[in-house]
Amino acid sequence: MINKKKTLLNEIKEILKSKGIKPSYQRIMVYNYIKNHINHPSVDTIFKAISGSIPTLSKTTIYNILNLFAKKGIVDTLTIDKNEVRYDFIKKAHAHFMCKICGEIYDIHLKSDVCLKDFVEGHKVEDTHVDFKGVCKECL
Repeated sequence: MINKKKTLLNEIKEILKSKGIKPSYQRIMVYNYIKNHINHPSVDTIFKAISGSIPTLSKTTIYNILNLFAKKGIVDTLTIDKNEVRYDFIKKAHAHFMCKICGEIYDIHLKSDVCLKDFVEGHKVEDTHVDFKGVCKECL
């Protein structure tokens, strides 16, 4: 068990280094959380989940780490809800559905390749966001 954890930490360190990021303990823990919790977490969600193991951790630190990860292409930022930024670890093209009642965000796998095209009518596409809002099946 200890060797697995050590191996995982070393893998994360190498991933961060390959992206030009110094692998601090806080960055490793945030990376590990978002990799294993692909539920589109917010800064608050991550803070509540890992602050118990890092007493000196602040929400500002998590926010700064996630901004760095976004700049380096590790995560994407989601602004489906105008009041809260969420973070997405999945890089494969997909859409999002946000429930207006519970606030949960679900990944929607696209059946069309329109979002996968590098060029649309002569324009170079660098970023695509497809968002749906409504009531999820759990809240219906």
